[in-house]
Amino acid sequence: QVQLVESGGGLVQAGGSLRLSCAASGRTFSWYAMAWFRQAPGKKREFVAGISWSGGSTYYGESVKGRFAISRNNAKNTVLLQMNSLKPEDTADYYCAADKETSGLGSPGSDFGSWGQGTRVTVSS
Repeated sequence: QVQLVESGGGLVQAGGSLRLSCAASGRTFSWYAMAWFRQAPGKKREFVAGISWSGGSTYYGESVKGRFAISRNNAKNTVLLQMNSLKPEDTADYYCAADKETSGLGSPGSDFGSWGQGTRVTVSS
């Protein structure tokens, strides 16, 4: 079982930047693909970005392509989400997720079985 703890959320003006961090513990972090999802009030959970176990492949939701970047530091058991050019529609609770299986790609169709408790991002206009 893996434990995931997100941090870095907050209030930012439109056009600004934030960096979210997810710290993982409880199993060998470097074996598993990771991802970020978000859920805005009244909306379905949305895939934001994913990264393969090795870090060699990344995936992004259409609404964040070109603005967000996911990365991982396997030595520190962390995955980051750099968010630039933020828009009010990026306002949501952001969740870190870990793949159930090893050696995954982190693509939207992956089976993410472990979730953090989320960190809130609010973008004001």
